[in-house]
Amino acid sequence: MDFLRPASWEEALAAKAEHPTAVPIAGGTDVMVEINFDHRRPEYLLDLNRVGDLYEWEAGENSVRLGASVPYAKIMEHLRAELPGLALASHTVASPQIRNRGGVGGNLGTASPAGDAHPALLAAGAEVEAESAARGTRRIPIDDFYTGVKRNALAPDELIRAVHIKKADGPQQYSKVGTRNAMVIAVCAFGLALHPDTRTVRTGIGSAAPTPVRARAAEEFLNAALQEGGFWDNGKVITPSVAIQFAQLCSAACNPIDDVRGTAGYRRHAVGVMARRTLTWTWESYRGARNASKGAA
Repeated sequence: MDFLRPASWEEALAAKAEHPTAVPIAGGTDVMVEINFDHRRPEYLLDLNRVGDLYEWEAGENSVRLGASVPYAKIMEHLRAELPGLALASHTVASPQIRNRGGVGGNLGTASPAGDAHPALLAAGAEVEAESAARGTRRIPIDDFYTGVKRNALAPDELIRAVHIKKADGPQQYSKVGTRNAMVIAVCAFGLALHPDTRTVRTGIGSAAPTPVRARAAEEFLNAALQEGGFWDNGKVITPSVAIQFAQLCSAACNPIDDVRGTAGYRRHAVGVMARRTLTWTWESYRGARNASKGAA
């Protein structure tokens, strides 16, 4: 196994173009586990730790450009207001040591359905900034990024440079079920984001299908229910029947397996419970902020 150590982004792209099978490594929290258990033996490892651009983030007027290697700990510390769903997901990642090393780019590159960041990225409607030496930069909508079990839309010569995520315009939540509270792979996970500017809701489900997925039918149902009931304007409590139907549709969006961490039936049930709870939490936050702003006016 050869070890490539570019000192800049340009050198990294050149190395990836010359060695398309090279496996990028930054935090190493996913790749090294696979190598240590002999699940993977790449010909080349492409070490990105010296590429400083990947550790930077920029908060613009409407969105955040998050470098692929920005550690989860930094997201929790500095981007809680702008990216609340991703910050909550970051809290659930493994241990403090791993949160100080791992970043969103690693989750995306590995594309495991159990990656903690995926539900939050789906709910927020993120875009992945990928680049190759030959074709330059493109932005891949998160909905098009996951193509199969641990497969993504990157070309062999592309690397993930950053993720573009719209700043939250409403409450966001994230929930995860695991066999214990830390250092655990998700049995299943659920992300929810309210987007009052467009009066829409987006979801993200992890570890309950071959890829991270959205519960699109549930979103369509809830968008229609909120619109028809005037909930965005009147700020009323969502009726139990709406919350239950939303939860059932989220469960139906799952296509899980039985494994050592949980059964398919349990995963479907747990996703439904998380969907109902996160909807309650986010809507109460929306109502509270709306009523507070009306009171101040």
